[in-house]
Amino acid sequence: MVQGGAVIGTAPKGTTLLTFDGVPVPIAPDRRFLIAFDRDARSSALLVATLGNGEQVRHALTIGPRAWDISRLDTLPKYPVPRPEFERLRAPELAQINAARRMQSDSQGWRQQMLWPVTGRISTLFGSQRVYRGEPGSYHSGIDIAQPTGTVVLAPVDGVVVLAAAKPFTLEGNLLMVDHGAGLNSAFMHLSRIDVRVGEHVRRGQPIGRVGMTGRATGPHLHWSLKWRDSRIDPLLRAGPMPAAS
Repeated sequence: MVQGGAVIGTAPKGTTLLTFDGVPVPIAPDRRFLIAFDRDARSSALLVATLGNGEQVRHALTIGPRAWDISRLDTLPKYPVPRPEFERLRAPELAQINAARRMQSDSQGWRQQMLWPVTGRISTLFGSQRVYRGEPGSYHSGIDIAQPTGTVVLAPVDGVVVLAAAKPFTLEGNLLMVDHGAGLNSAFMHLSRIDVRVGEHVRRGQPIGRVGMTGRATGPHLHWSLKWRDSRIDPLLRAGPMPAAS
């Protein structure tokens, strides 16, 4: 277990309530469950299963640290849109994103082995961060995969579409979000085209859009991010090594 990772486990027989650091975690009928650890997760966490007879089974978890790619710059960040104007544009976009993340489906995609939505050169890793004159900027919340505009993007696992941007967002461009169940969701950014609609059930390997460079992007690529509740997850740990070019 490491920062940016996730675990699928099995609750003890007879469990009526499972908590992760005090917060209830859904348990499937077969007692399977999902938990994940944020990029900046602390070194320890606690799982507590409460059984039907009131007994509690406690399991302390150790979360390993990771070394992130940190760039220290003697400059200030550049904002292509003036800050007040950016914040005015951003507020309704964040409201849409947050509303989509609150949508829960009964998808079982969280159980499946993830495939890469696009294969190619990874141009930016999860967790990388720039520090501007000692002030940390926000870290990179997903993985960037460089591919030409128009490259087909596939659903990594089953899910339900919870957001399909009607117009490009300021940062994310054409944004698509898919809920995989159990609190896990994917976001696909900078798309040139979105090929699915809100409420649509998608299957692992199904085409869902096309690579682009809409929003804040310097070249065509797919930004793929994963989130479990409020924890950001490294897609590389869920999908495994990038397949070699054929």
